Amino acid sequence: MMSTNRIGLDVAKSQLLSEKLNNLLANYQILYMNVRGYHWNIQGPSFFELHVKFEEQYNDLLLKVDELAERILTLGHRPLHAFSDYLEQSEIKEHKQACQAQVCVEGLLAGYKLLLEKQRDLMNLAGEAGDEGTAALMNDYIAQQEKTVWMLSAYLAN
Repeated sequence: MMSTNRIGLDVAKSQLLSEKLNNLLANYQILYMNVRGYHWNIQGPSFFELHVKFEEQYNDLLLKVDELAERILTLGHRPLHAFSDYLEQSEIKEHKQACQAQVCVEGLLAGYKLLLEKQRDLMNLAGEAGDEGTAALMNDYIAQQEKTVWMLSAYLAN
C-alpha cells in the first residue's frame, strides 16, 4: 500500500522533491542577495539601465523564493529559513564587491544558468512523481529564465 501525503502524492517522492526544492530555494536566496548587491553597487555608463534591470530581477527572484517555500509546505515539509543553511547548501556563492557592469551581468547570467539546470532536474523528477504542481512551477520558471539568459547574453555580446 502506497503512503501518500495530504495532496495525494507519494510520501517518499515528496520528501525527495522537498529536499531538492530546498536546495533550489537556497540558490535563489543567494542569487537574490547578489542581485540586491549589484543593484546597490553598480557603477559606470550602464548605471541607469542596470540599476533598474537589477531591481526588476531581484523583485522577481523574491517572488519565486516565496513560491518555492510555499510549494515545500504544500508537499508537507519545511522550507529552509536560516541564511547559514542557504550558504551551506547553495552552489551559487556570494558575489562580494561586484560593481562593474560586465562582472555583475556575468554573475547574474551564471546564476540563472545554474537555476535552469536545477529546475529542469526538478521538473523531470516532479513528472516522475506525478507532481503536476511542482512540474508546472518549474516549467514556468524555465520558460521565463531562458529568455532572460538570452537577453543577458545579448547584453554581454556588445
